[in-house]
Amino acid sequence: MSNDAEAAPGSIEDQGPVEISPELARQIENKRDDLLEKFELYDGFAPEVIEEAEERVEDVQAEIQDEVDERADMRPLPTWTTDPVDAQDFDDAISVLERDEEYVVWVHIADVTHYVHPGSEMWDAAMERGNTIYLPGYTIHMLPPVLAETVCSLVPNEDRLAHTVEMHLDKDDLSYRNIEIYKSVIHSDERLTYKETEERLDDEDAPLHDEISLVFELADQMHEQRKEEGSLVLNPRRDRAHTIIEECMLKANKAVTHELMWDRGVEAMYRVHPQPSPDEWDDALREIQELDGVSIPGDSWDDPRKAVNATLEQAPERQLGKIQWAVMKVMPRARYMNDPFGGHHALNFEIYGHFTSPIRRMSDLVNHWIVYQNDVPENLVELCDHASDQQQAGESAEREYRDFLEEVGLDPDAVNNRGVEVVDEEETAE
Repeated sequence: MSNDAEAAPGSIEDQGPVEISPELARQIENKRDDLLEKFELYDGFAPEVIEEAEERVEDVQAEIQDEVDERADMRPLPTWTTDPVDAQDFDDAISVLERDEEYVVWVHIADVTHYVHPGSEMWDAAMERGNTIYLPGYTIHMLPPVLAETVCSLVPNEDRLAHTVEMHLDKDDLSYRNIEIYKSVIHSDERLTYKETEERLDDEDAPLHDEISLVFELADQMHEQRKEEGSLVLNPRRDRAHTIIEECMLKANKAVTHELMWDRGVEAMYRVHPQPSPDEWDDALREIQELDGVSIPGDSWDDPRKAVNATLEQAPERQLGKIQWAVMKVMPRARYMNDPFGGHHALNFEIYGHFTSPIRRMSDLVNHWIVYQNDVPENLVELCDHASDQQQAGESAEREYRDFLEEVGLDPDAVNNRGVEVVDEEETAE
């Protein structure tokens, strides 16, 4: 899932493509090429990778039908996806049910390893790339779009192969009563944007209103629990639709990595986030306290994460970015490691890893394979290091690309949300 909020009605998203001249288009393309070379990022795919991907999208429905008897048939469950309006692929879907003593939440994730596995050309390409990189208005894919945007995408009204995380949650505190992870066949009823999800929550007569309302109630409770337990929440004013996706994906990722470590005791690609030193936290909190109109509640100073959470909830809108930046400056980078111990400081999770985005993250793809086969790649430590390095390279490239767009007079967010259209200089001047 993308972490970017969608633009609101009447915003830059509704204004049509950004118009640029042919000369500016050439400058942008040259800058993009320079960044790819500088950070050793890969754009196009080798012919053998494309050929393999094209072969895997043939006779899709027949192959899925052949799989039905070997998998859990989840097609009767009401199921939907929620993604940004401009999303090109949908790699996770949700189902929910309330029972007498529990809630059941199903997070269905695209079963990419059915098509991409060790020994395949696409696997090698994905391991090399590490992740999909999203530059404003331009995507550098981890997997060939011909595969990622078709058979691996949980599009509505078609059967799809999935890896389902079934979580039985206690009604009192939403703790795990039981976790099951298995291969499945699903059928998404609808593809919703974040904006459409918000509208469904407000319309009692809308399709899926009851299911979306129930899962929001659970997600909101999960969110409050995380904050109480010390999880850092840098975006406390996130809307209901984003809260649903964020909390359900966190719950599923946490469930899978606890299964891997506590129940199986296997190595995997865990996400480890070290904590800042006490002096670094003190520096960040002092910087925040000195901002105009900002005050850290006196009862929260003992836990810096709770102090930041409480401050963000009360601070004026104009200061949110400065508070977030003060925290980000002292935060060590999270990395992928084969050993989870050390935990995830920002989330305050003892063990954490990624599982819900195998179309765009190599770590999730590897973890899918380990869950499915219980087979840990021999070069796992190398893969962890490479995924961490590629993530950093992608973030650096995105930052430099955004800076460049601003230098040439373009709004990176407008380019990202609206795309660009090349027109003659005479037309742009009108």
